[in-house]
Amino acid sequence: MKTQSSAIAPSRIAVNGRPKASLGTLQAALGVTAFSLTFPATAWGLEGFGPWSLVAVRSVLAALIAGVCLLSLRVPLPARRHWAGLAVVAGGVVVGFPLLTTLALQTSTTAHAAVVVGLLPLTTALMSALRVGTRPSRTFWVAALAGAAAVLAFTVQQSGGALSTADIYLFAALLVCAAGYTEGGRLARVMPGWQVIGWALALCLPLTVPAAVAALSFEPVQLTFHSVAGVLWVAAGSQFLGLVVWYRGMAAIGIPKASQLQLAQPLLTLVWSVLLLGEQLTVAAPLTAAAVLVCIAVTQRARG
Repeated sequence: MKTQSSAIAPSRIAVNGRPKASLGTLQAALGVTAFSLTFPATAWGLEGFGPWSLVAVRSVLAALIAGVCLLSLRVPLPARRHWAGLAVVAGGVVVGFPLLTTLALQTSTTAHAAVVVGLLPLTTALMSALRVGTRPSRTFWVAALAGAAAVLAFTVQQSGGALSTADIYLFAALLVCAAGYTEGGRLARVMPGWQVIGWALALCLPLTVPAAVAALSFEPVQLTFHSVAGVLWVAAGSQFLGLVVWYRGMAAIGIPKASQLQLAQPLLTLVWSVLLLGEQLTVAAPLTAAAVLVCIAVTQRARG
């Protein structure tokens, strides 16, 4: 979730004219923790909801939370020139990534998905370079390709020599989410980051409400503790509140320090997959995740 540090007005988190670094670090860490729980929570949600119902319901619930915040704070509508960018954010972050990863998690373990999606910071950096027209250094490209090669080797090895359908969903999710993050980062230069995701969620309501009604009428639903908790977390925790504290943390401590915290996200998801889902990790999963983290750290240093 790498956007500009101006995403949230500094006055809201400032103490004596300056943001508290310790509070900002805590907020950014809470955001990373919220995101790391997304895949385990999705797996819980799939115990009682179909994939289409889960994605549609989570989007509607998150939009309702965002709508209450936007209305209560009387936030004005974004300028017309920003709606195209918000549509890209909505397509990538609100619909595309949740749908594709949910479809993947029907047959993939959360540990496997966490390793593959660990490439997201690299994919976002590449997408940003293409969108903005910057020219990263040779070191950046070497590290990015090394990280991609590590994940590709892992997925092929785990899938018995060929990419599975779940892997295709996950790689597609990387692309659409990177596009959404890149466009969201651009928009966060002109409006607070939480408003970017809030308006993107609201923009999807004409699609997600009828989709939720239709999906719930065709897919059976079992309301268990796991399924309800999973849906509530991915809606409130992952898709909205996690983003709020993440943007506030970045505003306080800056993007470089916050992004270092985000390097722990894939490994945290591996821990949750064991503790919450009882998954058995192969040796390749944490080793590949660590290799990707090293590559991401190199690309960040190369970007300056």
